[in-house]
Amino acid sequence: MNNFIFKALHIFAWIVFVGLSIEAGALIVNFVFNVYNPEFVGKLYQKLDLQSMYQENKWAFYGMYSFVLFIALLKAILFYLVIELLDKLDLSKPFSSFVAKKILQISNITFTIGILSFVASQTATNLSHHGYVIDKLNQFWVDSQAFILMAAIIYVIANIFKKGIEIQAENELTV
Repeated sequence: MNNFIFKALHIFAWIVFVGLSIEAGALIVNFVFNVYNPEFVGKLYQKLDLQSMYQENKWAFYGMYSFVLFIALLKAILFYLVIELLDKLDLSKPFSSFVAKKILQISNITFTIGILSFVASQTATNLSHHGYVIDKLNQFWVDSQAFILMAAIIYVIANIFKKGIEIQAENELTV
């Protein structure tokens, strides 16, 4: 039963990874068209048209788009790390240095996504006070607190795995 659940999780992680990769790729294409051919943006997948911001303040445009792109790319990387973890995870001997390292990497990426999302949200709020229309951007960082909390939980799990490796090594030495 556990093997079936892990296979299902692995398939689910691949599906999410592919979806997030497509979204990140679409946002990169959208960014290029926003800068070089803004008339075409309405026909694209994401339709994230920030042309008015680009016209008013290029620094605000590049800053906000950087947040969007980094967060999208980090989410795809996060699920790639989950796929790597699920590929190498051996349920008969789960406490390995590889697993502990991957869990810690997942925690770090998750925390980075949360912090970047929070900073982006605060920056967008600040820009809205200066008259910029940021409604289209809010969808990209609505879950910053969830990512920070999830990072904390994953960090605790990483430390449990680290301690499990130490105990497992002690047990192997005493046998």
